[in-house]
Amino acid sequence: MERRIMKNTGKFKILALIFISVVINYMDRTNISVAASAMSQELELTSVEMGLIFSAFAWTYSIMQIPGGMVVDIIKIRFLYPFILIAWSVATLIQGLVSSLTALIGCRMAIGLFEAPSYPANNKIVTQWFAAQERAGAIAVYTSGQFIGLAFLMPVLALIQNAFGWRGLFIASGLIGIVWALVWYRFYREPESDHIDDVDQPLVIEPETKVNNAANWQKLKFAFSQKKLWGIYLGQFCLGGTMIFFLTWFPTYLAEYRGLGDLQTGFVASVPFLAAFCGVLLSGFVSDYLVKKGYSNEFARKMPIMLGLLLSSAIIGANYVQSTLWVTVFLSLSFFGNGLASINWVFVSLIAPKSMVGLVGGCFNFIGGLAAVIVPLTIGYLAQDGDFQSALVMIAALALVGLLSYVFLVGKVEPIDEPIFDVTANGVQG
Repeated sequence: MERRIMKNTGKFKILALIFISVVINYMDRTNISVAASAMSQELELTSVEMGLIFSAFAWTYSIMQIPGGMVVDIIKIRFLYPFILIAWSVATLIQGLVSSLTALIGCRMAIGLFEAPSYPANNKIVTQWFAAQERAGAIAVYTSGQFIGLAFLMPVLALIQNAFGWRGLFIASGLIGIVWALVWYRFYREPESDHIDDVDQPLVIEPETKVNNAANWQKLKFAFSQKKLWGIYLGQFCLGGTMIFFLTWFPTYLAEYRGLGDLQTGFVASVPFLAAFCGVLLSGFVSDYLVKKGYSNEFARKMPIMLGLLLSSAIIGANYVQSTLWVTVFLSLSFFGNGLASINWVFVSLIAPKSMVGLVGGCFNFIGGLAAVIVPLTIGYLAQDGDFQSALVMIAALALVGLLSYVFLVGKVEPIDEPIFDVTANGVQG
């Protein structure tokens, strides 16, 4: 009994570390959206140029997902995570010291580069520390950090900017990340081999296997040849369409299209993030509960995601109302749906061959990251005249495409057989 209590305590400590890391991760992605209006006015940036700055993060973030997944399969998390935390935090801080469009784009690309391994690392930590029937709940908890953290941080970030300007906002954000990297290194430990009872034992890949997996490029070809995996890749891309709007253009939409002041924007912007937080926790824990009660993965895992993508399309309702209250209602309903669908990371561990969790996680986030490249730029062009209606239609359409990908591509939720690779023949057997 005492041994199990100690194990559970260790899991909760690890989950808390991931949760706070996700909060800081998304703070450094999103502070640019809070600073955007003031920054664009001071530096005289157009909406298209702001679209470039918003999307620059995703250029490197998406490209580095697959290499990042490979790195996660090779380097111990305790050393990898503090390194990338410090690196992206320094790049965040430098944003507050530069003034040119080129330098801002470079800083955003650096943040994307060093944040790239973070979510494959998060998924691997959960795979190592939590049994299969616990993972959706664990993923829901740390994923909620991107919502609950920003729900409370949006007003705080707005207040910091109001007091110290947009440059002070970036400098403060970067310093927080550097301090947290030291905390992570102090408290994180790799799981022991007997951490979880054998009946619940999740995957722990041996070091030699990890090196072989990362070096075998045939696995990359395999990861992009499976219909089931393309179903979750496409779903992640479409889910990202809604997410990236809220992480980039949303405060500008409220301030410039809906005419709200900076502080009012900060507080109104927090409401959809709270809704998304409720959605992701509800989805994760209900999904795990249904699995434990014997419901199939098709019902327990897929239904929350499909329902969430359907609700995400409700963002289009904001085009047909004028009051701030109803705009907030439709946006919150949409982001609640995005939260419901955000446990889709669980499909990486449920479907991917067990030796390829890191690599498939990288492919999954690579395709999802492309939404962060394409959507901000597209919105910048669609909203050049200050009208966001076409942009909201596009986001709603993407959510429905994601829903269809789970219906027609993912199919039955079951693991893909472990492939056997013949290096000399450059082929795949089995």
